[in-house]
Amino acid sequence: MQNYRKDFPTLNTLTVLSSCSQSAMSNKALEALKDYQESLVGSGMDWIEWMNVTNSAKRKFAELINCDVSEVAIMGSVSDCISSILHSLPLSCKDVVTTDMDFPCIGQSILAQQKKQDFSITYIPEKDEKISISYYNKYITENTKLTCIPHVSYYNGFKQDLKAIADIAHSKGSLLFVDAYQSAGSVTIDVQETGVDILVAGMQKYLLGIPGIAFMYVRKELAETLEPSTIGWFGQKNIFGFHHDLLEYGEGANRFNTGTPPVVNAYVANAALDYILSIGTDKIESYLNELSAFTLEEAQKRNLKIASPLTVADKGPTTAIYCEDGNKMEQLLRSEGIILSARKDVIRLAPHLYNTKEDIIKALDAIERFLPETLALKVMK
Repeated sequence: MQNYRKDFPTLNTLTVLSSCSQSAMSNKALEALKDYQESLVGSGMDWIEWMNVTNSAKRKFAELINCDVSEVAIMGSVSDCISSILHSLPLSCKDVVTTDMDFPCIGQSILAQQKKQDFSITYIPEKDEKISISYYNKYITENTKLTCIPHVSYYNGFKQDLKAIADIAHSKGSLLFVDAYQSAGSVTIDVQETGVDILVAGMQKYLLGIPGIAFMYVRKELAETLEPSTIGWFGQKNIFGFHHDLLEYGEGANRFNTGTPPVVNAYVANAALDYILSIGTDKIESYLNELSAFTLEEAQKRNLKIASPLTVADKGPTTAIYCEDGNKMEQLLRSEGIILSARKDVIRLAPHLYNTKEDIIKALDAIERFLPETLALKVMK
């Protein structure tokens, strides 16, 4: 994939391995920012063009995960998405299941909703940095209304089998909500094949965009039964009716749209998704699996303590290395032009299609060198 490096100007001065937090920006995405700026300067206001670009981004996300565009809503963040879903579900006397691997906003949103509706919360534990598929059979019950899971863990890259979990959830009568923020763009996703009910993802990680925009897939048959209380004029059946005394939900997932969409973010998303689709997630996934295997091998050679699964089949592109003080390690690496992202006691190597094995070696060499300064743990020979 080295031919793609030229499309990312940041790589001229930095080694960027932070796609689990913020990927490098492509020239195409940067040009999209300029396009929006030029539309403001040249046209003053061009809502038709702005909405055309926004809807184009929505169509491309729908293509990415294999669904109909009417099943996709545009929101500001995954926090907005999960909150809107929780508001729309009758949860009283039911159970909501989440996992110890979910990003904190999922659990925080569930706890906030529990103040409004009387329901129980079940937390599926992890063991040895993974969640056994058997745990879903154990913890999801016939009283579970919603099960929330990450496709890929933000902490260590552990990857889950969406279809297997969806089958278990549905057999118990539960809906399945999937946070695909750490997988979309790096792992092939097919919501029709896996049978998930709701899937959300933002843009700035493996989708090569910027913060401030998220897409939410809601299976159309499900969406038509839900009545979100977090709503706006873009969630209406007729957005140009301007009826302040009438509430008519939009078709499918459109009812989850709120106010004016983040147009500048949509410009970048449109360009970034076009770039991803032009290459193909299957090709990207294959290359990142190669880098993932290489990272595991090289980390083990250095006797680094790995927090991630040790088999590529069980993980996404991210590989987490224990270092106790992750934030300090991140800053030390940055001082040498190596951009990685920390979470608690780990530093995460998260390559994308523009990275090379040389990038991995450079980062691991620096991590090994800085370990004494971060009081890191090592696996003894």
